[in-house]
Formats: sequence, C-alpha cells, structure tokens
Amino acid sequence: MTTLKSKLHDDLIAAIRARDELRSATLRLTLAAISKEEVSGKSARELSDDEVQKVIAKEAKKRREAAEAFAQGGRAEQAEREKAEGVLLDAYLPQQLSDDELGAIVAQAVGEAKAAGAEGPRAMGAVMKIVGPKVAGRADGGRVAAAVKQSLAAG
Repeated sequence: MTTLKSKLHDDLIAAIRARDELRSATLRLTLAAISKEEVSGKSARELSDDEVQKVIAKEAKKRREAAEAFAQGGRAEQAEREKAEGVLLDAYLPQQLSDDELGAIVAQAVGEAKAAGAEGPRAMGAVMKIVGPKVAGRADGGRVAAAVKQSLAAG
C-alpha cells in the first residue's frame, strides 16, 4: 500500500474508533474511489502517491461542486456537510497556491511563451503547457486558465 493510501486507511480506523461519522464516511468514500481507480482499466494495479493524490483532488472537487449545487437548491444543511467533507479532503492535498504565487508563475510562463513566439489566442496553449507542471496539484485547472487568460489580455 502506498504511504498516502495507508495514511487514509489509518485515519479511517482512528475516525471509526472515535465515532467521527463525518470523517469516517468521507474517508470510506475516498478509499472506495481509490480502489475503483485501481481496478479500472485492463488490469488491477497499485496507485502511486501522485495518482492517489489526483483521486483525492477529484473527490474534493466533487464535494465543492455538490456544495454549490445544494446551496443553490436551498439545501443549506446538505451544502454544509459537502463543504466540511471537502475541507477534510483538502488536508490530504498539497498546500494550494495563493493568487499572488499563481500570478507570478503565470507571468513568468507568459514571458517564456512570448519569447518563443506565441502570440494571441494560440499563446494560451503554450502558456498552459509551461504552467501545468509547475502548479500540478497545487491549483485548480479553472483557476489557472482564468489567470492565464487575464495575464494574456493584460499583456
């Protein structure tokens, strides 16, 4: 078992013993999503820590979207639970970049892309290729794309 997956498992056992229903339910669903990912495809395999992290990020994003949908639907109690689950999962992810840090990385990437000759709307793809690996797992893709668009429009 990978170290992140075993940490999730250990935390699940601790949550069950502490009778922490929210934490145990959230970790159970996350471990189930990881197991599902491990058996999907042609053959079963063990996920690396990076792959486990991607599954956790996907699950956290689902919680944020569900919380938004419940809030818009007038189901505040359910929205709060989804938000709490999202916060719980965020603890297992790397620290997210601040807007200033993301802006600095994007500005540097825009400079590199322009130096390579990328101009106009086509520069978006070139900049995203440069920014992607630098912010992997530390910023939501939508946030990164918005920052790149804003930087290209300003520059």
